[in-house]
Amino acid sequence: MDEPPNMRSRPSAEPYGSWEEEAKGLIEEEMMRRGIRYKQLSRMLEQLGVYESPDQLNRKVNRKRFSAAFLIACLRAMGVQTITLHPLNQGQNKKG
Repeated sequence: MDEPPNMRSRPSAEPYGSWEEEAKGLIEEEMMRRGIRYKQLSRMLEQLGVYESPDQLNRKVNRKRFSAAFLIACLRAMGVQTITLHPLNQGQNKKG
């Protein structure tokens, strides 16, 4: 007999876990660098046609579950023109 859905093993967050953490870090780093809080980011995103409350933004970023489009919208809204990706940590690029 099949296992109930809640008993099935869920796929690990790997290999994307570290990438999701890095994406979150990109947003948070730029917010800190520019002194932007979620309320301000919400207003900046509105100018690009993206409507999310400060609380929604906070939850989305902290859950680390957002699209590449959301990441780019946030960075563009903050006026980011270039990003620097830090060197890979040992094992971060291994196939699993």
